[in-house]
Amino acid sequence: MPRPTAAQLAYGSATVVLATLAMLLLSGVTSVVGIAVIALVGLCLGLLVSVKAVGPRRSKAAHPVGTSRTDHTTTSSVASVQGPARQASAAEARIPASLRR
Repeated sequence: MPRPTAAQLAYGSATVVLATLAMLLLSGVTSVVGIAVIALVGLCLGLLVSVKAVGPRRSKAAHPVGTSRTDHTTTSSVASVQGPARQASAAEARIPASLRR
């Protein structure tokens, strides 16, 4: 399991504090059981937010489905053998069709 990022920890902690404080102020609960339930709900919300917070992601456009990293290295080695004209077409081949003009 990967370690949480600083952003995930910050979002989760802020959610716990703010959600618990807001629920306590809005509900007006004074019993110990009610406060414990609200604190538990705040902790669950904070955990959910920290897990769902955006972590580092890999770009899906870099490696389209059906290709592998070896395809790109093979293209690069062919491009270096055939000269600069071949290098331009290899770079164009990596651009998704939706971004081409």
